[in-house]
Amino acid sequence: MGRGKLRIYLGAAPGVGKTYAMLSEGHRRVERGTDLVVGFVEHHGRPRTEVMMRGLEEVGRRELEYRGTTFTEMDVDAVLGRAPAVAIIDELAHTNVPGCRNAKRWQDIEELLKAGIDVISTVNIQHLESLGDVVESITGVRQRETVPDEVVRRADQIELVDMSPQALRRRMAHGNIYAPDKVDAALSNYFRPGNLTALRELALLWTADRVDEYLQQYRDEHSIRSTWQARERIVVGLTGGPEGRTLIRRAARMAAKGSGSEILAVYIARSDGLTSASPKELAVQRTLVEDLGGTFHHVIGDDVPTALLEFARGVNATQIVLGASRRRTWQYMFGPGVSSTVARESGPDLDVHIVTHDEVGTGRGLPVARGARLGRSRIIAGWAIGAIGPVLLTLALTTLNTRPVGTGPGFANEVLLFLTLTVGAALLGGLLPALAAATVGSALLNYYFTPPTHTWTISDPANVVAIAIFFAVGVAVATVVDTAARRTHQAARLRAESEILSFLAGSVLRGETSLEALLERVRETFAMDSVALFERESERDPWTCAGSVGEARSLERPEDAEVDMPVGDHMVLALSGRVLPAEDRRVLAAFAAQAAVVLDRQRLQVQADQARELAEGNRIRTALLAAVSHDLRTPLAGIKAAVTSLRSGDVAWSEEDEAELLAAIEEGADRLDQLVGNLLDMSRLQTGTLTPLIREVYLDEVAPMALVGVPKADVVLDIPEDLPMVAVDAGLLERSVANIVENAVKYSPDGRAVKVSASAIGDRVELRVVDRGSGVPDEEKDRIFEPFQRHGDAPRGTGVGLGLAVARGFAEAMGGTLTAEDTPGGGMTMVLTLRVADSRMLPPPADLPTTAIT
Repeated sequence: MGRGKLRIYLGAAPGVGKTYAMLSEGHRRVERGTDLVVGFVEHHGRPRTEVMMRGLEEVGRRELEYRGTTFTEMDVDAVLGRAPAVAIIDELAHTNVPGCRNAKRWQDIEELLKAGIDVISTVNIQHLESLGDVVESITGVRQRETVPDEVVRRADQIELVDMSPQALRRRMAHGNIYAPDKVDAALSNYFRPGNLTALRELALLWTADRVDEYLQQYRDEHSIRSTWQARERIVVGLTGGPEGRTLIRRAARMAAKGSGSEILAVYIARSDGLTSASPKELAVQRTLVEDLGGTFHHVIGDDVPTALLEFARGVNATQIVLGASRRRTWQYMFGPGVSSTVARESGPDLDVHIVTHDEVGTGRGLPVARGARLGRSRIIAGWAIGAIGPVLLTLALTTLNTRPVGTGPGFANEVLLFLTLTVGAALLGGLLPALAAATVGSALLNYYFTPPTHTWTISDPANVVAIAIFFAVGVAVATVVDTAARRTHQAARLRAESEILSFLAGSVLRGETSLEALLERVRETFAMDSVALFERESERDPWTCAGSVGEARSLERPEDAEVDMPVGDHMVLALSGRVLPAEDRRVLAAFAAQAAVVLDRQRLQVQADQARELAEGNRIRTALLAAVSHDLRTPLAGIKAAVTSLRSGDVAWSEEDEAELLAAIEEGADRLDQLVGNLLDMSRLQTGTLTPLIREVYLDEVAPMALVGVPKADVVLDIPEDLPMVAVDAGLLERSVANIVENAVKYSPDGRAVKVSASAIGDRVELRVVDRGSGVPDEEKDRIFEPFQRHGDAPRGTGVGLGLAVARGFAEAMGGTLTAEDTPGGGMTMVLTLRVADSRMLPPPADLPTTAIT
């Protein structure tokens, strides 16, 4: 049978109508023929809710006594036995009375869901665990009953039951929620208009997030790329410049105008390697956007407008905020710019906002300084100007020279025009296109424009000098322009390298120890598919992966990667995705060295943790010696005194006296054996030498053996025979139960027996040891399981305070837990939780001892 489905009615406050809506849904399902029962619904004296419960089958409740009062709770076993198709269970966050099988009602519901029963339940927004502090700051009331957010998020359906604060207060005033004597106090405290408005907004926003998850899942499943304007999402395009802060603040003001709007700041880095953006400025902008409630994203893409639009459509954004271009007027000749391109290609589903700022028109550098290399389009344009431009210019000048004499530009101007083409080719394509332009231009000047024309001879020596000077000047200008472009490119690269190395040094100073975060930074910086760090002990040992990131094919050795950077003799940083240029390897080497440092730091941290464990072990051993020095001496002294008395020849002991002395010796020996056993057990737990042998065991076979030596009048054993087998080490379980029972008997008042009972709950069995002693405060419940701890005024001679510590250690070694709870009516209940045996997970039976303690 599959898992049942959970439907939750979510409200902002009590009285909005969650239970009424849930019961209405129950009636609709019954009318459709659904087998439905009411597991638990409390109408709280509300007449309309009580009327809605009529006609629905109710399962009987379970009655429990707690501190002299009788309470009713949902009977989980009765609902499971009834096995309906749907169960209605109110108040998901309710805390059950101590003594129930589960502490919380949502845990009861989880059992029903696992049994294949659909459940309809209710919860208020203030009961969500993550909102506890927020609700307390709004209402001044701390909610003690909470439910984990994940429980509600896993629900198959969540329906918001909404009501305005004014309408809710009217319902309160009319007596539809609370009794008349409580109305005034409620309206002036918890149900104030401000409180209800804030809680309503929390409920709406939380539900909107859940709906957004459903929407994103649906879009992914159906590969929908177009924007659905179901919610305002504002994408802020950042360049790494100082204007980014202005854009983020402007987007925040836009988001504030609509409730539930979301800000996503994105920086597009080119995939050709290093970026000229300042990591320091980007870090400041990341902090700013996160402080304003947004998120920061780092995306790689060669075409910035395309990458920005793809990101916006991928997150279902509705608006894009960009800064006005920092270009100067003349720089627009190289292209329309990112803002204009995004606005033109955004389409009707995305609104693009161009925001002015103080950096408008300040310039972003010459085109030759953009990027890390000359693009293919620029090289093609340079060759076109260098090879085709002189031919087209010759055709134009030849046409002009066919007109009447004196209307042509003249030879000097013609040389200058050809020189302009040569400089243009150098600016766009570099040195080689410029040389081509100079060579072709010289030949065309000689053939078409120097007398005699259409021949390769030159009659006037001055024209020879002019053509030679043209060629020399063209080559010189091309060389200077190309050198300047290269130097500018080198300067930009070195600046980018210094900024990234500065960021790397800052991460070292900040003590960042996440290897995965560093490898992810490498992957983003160099636009790789995956990055991995390999190491080995020696040249003959195989490579092992110390850490990796990325979603490309997994690397098994450095030789499989496109790029590998050695770190010392036995460590390599490997990158896959593309071949990395040689000039980028310098920065990659710095990243590789930092990766090795981070890995060493992680291992040093592990060693430090181990050292702390050893120090703790030394502390335990010191405490053991201190305990031995006193607590073991007491039973030894009693044994020695009894033996000395028996061996004394001066006194004639009667049979009764001898029996009493022998009983004292036996009691002292038993106490000594118990103390030594606990000391040895704790030592094995601390040193990690305890190896439980897990087998299938019936609890009713082990529990009686643990009570040997305990007076029968002091313990009541109630272990059902139909309990499933548990996966435990029988020896460890016996020792654990014996220590727990001994501790309970020690603190129970005379005449009040300790009760030992067990029950099966889902895939576990709980053994409960209940005493009627003075109990333990909540703040002390964890401390009593620490070694050498005694509670209250326990006398020194009763032990060294290891019994519960050993019992919990054994329980955890077997995969179980041991916790302390209050006993209804006073006292303390120890709950030992054990795993139900699963034959598929257990080793085959063999004639082996039941425990590894020797």
